[in-house]
Amino acid sequence: MKRDSPDGVWSIRRWAVLSGVLASLLIGAAIVAGSMALVNLTDSRSRLLDVTGPQVLQSTALSTAMLNQETGVRGYILAGRAEFLEPYRDGLKAQDTAVAELRRLGAIPGTTIGDDLDQVLQAASTWRRTVIEPVLAGAPATGAQVEASKPLFDGVRGALNGLQSRLEAERLDARNDLSSAADVLRVMLVVIAVLLCAALALVFFLLHRKLISPIRQLAGEVRDVATADIHREVRGSGPKEMRELASDVESLRSRILAEVTHLERAQETIAVRTRELERSNSDLEQFAYVASHDLQEPLRKVASFCQLLQKRYQGKLDERGDQYIGFAVDGAKRMQALINDLLAFSRVGRRPGESVLLESESLLDAALGNLEDAITESGARITRGELPVVRGEKSLLTAVLQNLVGNAVKFRGEDPPEIDVAAELDGTDWRFSVTDNGIGISDEYAERIFVIFQRLHGRGDYPGTGIGLALSRKIVEHHGGRIWLDTTVTAGTRFCFTLPADQSPSEGNGQA
Repeated sequence: MKRDSPDGVWSIRRWAVLSGVLASLLIGAAIVAGSMALVNLTDSRSRLLDVTGPQVLQSTALSTAMLNQETGVRGYILAGRAEFLEPYRDGLKAQDTAVAELRRLGAIPGTTIGDDLDQVLQAASTWRRTVIEPVLAGAPATGAQVEASKPLFDGVRGALNGLQSRLEAERLDARNDLSSAADVLRVMLVVIAVLLCAALALVFFLLHRKLISPIRQLAGEVRDVATADIHREVRGSGPKEMRELASDVESLRSRILAEVTHLERAQETIAVRTRELERSNSDLEQFAYVASHDLQEPLRKVASFCQLLQKRYQGKLDERGDQYIGFAVDGAKRMQALINDLLAFSRVGRRPGESVLLESESLLDAALGNLEDAITESGARITRGELPVVRGEKSLLTAVLQNLVGNAVKFRGEDPPEIDVAAELDGTDWRFSVTDNGIGISDEYAERIFVIFQRLHGRGDYPGTGIGLALSRKIVEHHGGRIWLDTTVTAGTRFCFTLPADQSPSEGNGQA
């Protein structure tokens, strides 16, 4: 189906890509700025800790080495003892070490600090060449040499002070740079946090505006259609996919509405025909009742006169005459039985009797009492389980048990009938069963046997009107249950029927 979607409407994917790009740009900018600030802080820290700080320390070590040299030379000149030259020699070694470290740390020729270091070394070289080297060469030490040494070493000291002052200035600049870098990093962290919040807010705004809000709107419209007004049109908004989904839902709603309208019309038609069928069934039942009732009296007269003819003229007529009278009497009796069964069938549900709690044991006893002659004649043995208390009409439920047990006695095989009546709780119903060892019923007749006037055997083989099982089904259904042939039984026959289990506290349940 082609969906209608306005031109220029963005899809969810495009909105997601846009949101992702904007968020990525903001986050990327924040990361770059933060990284630059962090690199600047690291460089400033490295400059302070790895360059300017060690340079100051080495300049101090150089100054100490120079002072040790001056002290050793002064002592040697004044005392003339060689051991006083040890501080001088140690100072020379310390000087070389300090100068090497300063060179490594960047005080190379051509740089400001390198030039200052060169001035210190040049002043020290002049001092040693003028004062120390002549003495070490064997010239006699005099007080004039001591006096000449002082201004020369003051030049060395001045050059050292200049070097140290410049290095202190460099360290102060490094400290200031480190402090500034730290401030910049703190500001950048705040900016990064703000940018991240802005990115999240932007993404949330776009999601809410372009996705969540249209989804809620569509869900609300669908909910209204599902629960209240199926005639309400579903309209989508937002991204392309949401509009397409709304179009699909609207198409589905239209089809459902058409189906519902069709079903409503069909239900109206069914309701009309159901009422007509109920009226027709009622008329048929009324006709059957009236016809059966009105046939009773003339049929009773026919049967009575036929029996009188049989009693008075039996043996006085020829054999064929006696046979004809016998046929008439037998037909009248069968007609009376059929009319009585029709009356019983038509009365079920027409005039509901009192529904009371009944002992199934008593119902079975009454049914067996009505069948006493047939049971005695057939030699049937009847067993029963523990039967419950049920609610219903006594005469009708007795008729059900009487029909089922009577059929078990009637449709027997060569062996005497063995009949078992049992009941068990099945959910909210009592499931009764009547099982026998008779001739059985084929599965293909499982439904046909419950149709009125349907017989599987001729009247000559087994007497009856063909109404018993149909009457039993009508009675059971009238009590809210169902009846069926258990087709899983292969030997004999088992009929089952259900009755609602009475849950009232006053129930005297006959089965635990």
